[in-house]
Amino acid sequence: MSIKNSVRLIGHTGKEVEVINFGKGGSKASVTLATNDHYTNAKGEKVEETQWHNLVAFGKTAELFQKYVSKGKEIGIERKLTYRSYDDNDGTKKYITEIRVEEVLLLGSKDTNS
Repeated sequence: MSIKNSVRLIGHTGKEVEVINFGKGGSKASVTLATNDHYTNAKGEKVEETQWHNLVAFGKTAELFQKYVSKGKEIGIERKLTYRSYDDNDGTKKYITEIRVEEVLLLGSKDTNS
């Protein structure tokens, strides 16, 4: 693994995993991940700040997400930041930052729904 573009996060998923199946057996999974940070501001008040991250996974990792990750599941992920852009219907350029996950660690209690 290269540390030049490396991301490691632990958080909770914010929605159900969305999966797209491609021809020839390939798949893509996407989900959001919330990470929380706590600090004390200048007034001495405790503040909790939530950051949302877009995750994408392909192949075997996407299958893992589809099978074991549900909304609210605590997971640890690792890999790299990716950037892409597209033009919307009005011709406005939109930019997207995603984390391409290649390793996932299932944390927290077991899902009672599976």
